[in-house]
Amino acid sequence: MRTLIAVLVAAPWVLWAAVRTAGFPLGYPLVAVVAFTPYVALSSFVPVVVALALRVRVVALVAAAAAVALAVAVVPRGVAGPRPEAGGPRLVVMTFNAWVGQADAAAVLRVAREHDVDVLSLQEALPGFLGRVDADGRYPGRAGGPGTALRSRFPLRDVRLAPNELGRAQPEARLRVPGAPPVWIKAVHPWPPVDGASAPGWRRSLLRLPAPDARGDVAIMAGDFNATLDHAELRELLGRGWVDAADAAGAGLAWTWPAARRRALPITIDHVLVDRRVRVERVHVVGIPRSDHRAVIAELRLPAAAPAGLSRPGRGSIRQR
Repeated sequence: MRTLIAVLVAAPWVLWAAVRTAGFPLGYPLVAVVAFTPYVALSSFVPVVVALALRVRVVALVAAAAAVALAVAVVPRGVAGPRPEAGGPRLVVMTFNAWVGQADAAAVLRVAREHDVDVLSLQEALPGFLGRVDADGRYPGRAGGPGTALRSRFPLRDVRLAPNELGRAQPEARLRVPGAPPVWIKAVHPWPPVDGASAPGWRRSLLRLPAPDARGDVAIMAGDFNATLDHAELRELLGRGWVDAADAAGAGLAWTWPAARRRALPITIDHVLVDRRVRVERVHVVGIPRSDHRAVIAELRLPAAAPAGLSRPGRGSIRQR
């Protein structure tokens, strides 16, 4: 009986650790549930303690192995990792979901000024909200929107307006930052995997996002990915050459949704991804009134521009899938 109790208590944590470690794509509802892996990791000592109390050592060892696997998946997000040297200019990128245009645009602009933000990636930016941001005049460079939009202090050249699986536009643009190579940036907002119908489209949208090319434009993607670092799809994307800025800066456990904790257990679904040549100096996660998301602000150091006379790849330097 003691063994059966220990096994029944340990089974959820062991199975969770096995699924998370294996990295299998999951269908709904598991694709939504796996986002809560940090909470499972935090409680993973429970089956170990129960098995030891019941003196079932084999189960205790298996549960301990599961706890270690979960810790390996989660703990590094809170520790800054190695970052490349980059001798170019500073670029500050902020991504924010305006919650169907309800967010306080004045607060967004105030936060952007406080953090000296150069580029905004805005999601759910309905015309009224976007109009208030544009009226400020701080960000004359514009691509996309209403809906999902890019706004920049530097001139932007809109290169495409590609809809995702469910018709939601995810604009891309190029901008020139003095002293740096050309920068390609994309605003990302796939539909959330909240039911069996939307989950496959969400997966395809993430898997079709492009990979950076280390020989071409500096690449950045910023937005509400509706995915955490525990989703196999986002980890697969990172494995193709992207770095999660918050993870690199040791801020990967800072939650971004929901802004009000009382609504649900908070998770991290908003991200700034950069290619491996970009140095992430620090990341801030900031609450803004009247939105269910918190803003992610990444302070980046770009590589320096090549000396005059050296060739550099131009358009087509982002590898599409």
